[in-house]
Parts: sequence; C-alpha cells; structure tokens
Amino acid sequence: MDSNVNIINWFEVSVSDITRATKFYETIFDIKMGDVVDMMGMKMTFFPAENMNGKVSGGLCQSDMHKPSADGTKIYFNGNPDLGVALGKVEAAGGKVVMPKTKISDDIGYMAFFIDTEGNNIGLHSIPDGK
Repeated sequence: MDSNVNIINWFEVSVSDITRATKFYETIFDIKMGDVVDMMGMKMTFFPAENMNGKVSGGLCQSDMHKPSADGTKIYFNGNPDLGVALGKVEAAGGKVVMPKTKISDDIGYMAFFIDTEGNNIGLHSIPDGK
C-alpha cells in the first residue's frame, strides 16, 4: 500500500433514527450535513467535506445491517482547536459525556468520549495549540 494513503478512507456511524442523529451532530459540531438519501435500501447523510484529496470523511447510516452500539468500532472526530466546544454541547443535544476532556500528553493533545443519541460511543480528539 502507498504510504501516502490514509488507512481509513470512509466511516459510517450506525443510527436507528437518521433525523434525530443528524440533528445531534449538526448541533454539537455546528455544521450542516447533506440531505438524507436512499442508497441501496439504506438511509444516509454525509458529513461536510471539501476537497477530499486524501482526507477521510463519512456519514450516518440507517439500515437493517447498521446497528448502533456503544461497544462497536471507535472513531475519533476532529475536535480542533478545542474539543471542549463540541463536548460542551453533547448533553443539551441529547447525548451523554462518558469521559471528559482528558489530556493525553503535551504533543498528542486531548481526548474525550460521548454517547450519541443512537447509543454509539464516539471519541473526540484535539491537538494542542493547532500543532
């Protein structure tokens, strides 16, 4: 594999109510997600992404094969410049903070975990001082 290629190129957050989950993520990240589309029997909406050239993106997916789980694969959303901003909106948006903003190290930055409205355990990461 080319070492300049991301090992992860796409992610899907499993949801049981795409409308509720879309509102949750739009609220905590202050973003506008794409329209909900039907794709091969799945309802999907996508996180905003510009100029994807080598960058990772993904979306929310509701289908029979997408089951939300707090024990599923862990993904970390970019919380730069301070993950505390998004984390501070989680509970008002219907989620639950399960690990507060926690320093990893001076070089690596901070992490936190929250449970979204669908029951998924999601990580946040931010790099100190925009490094």
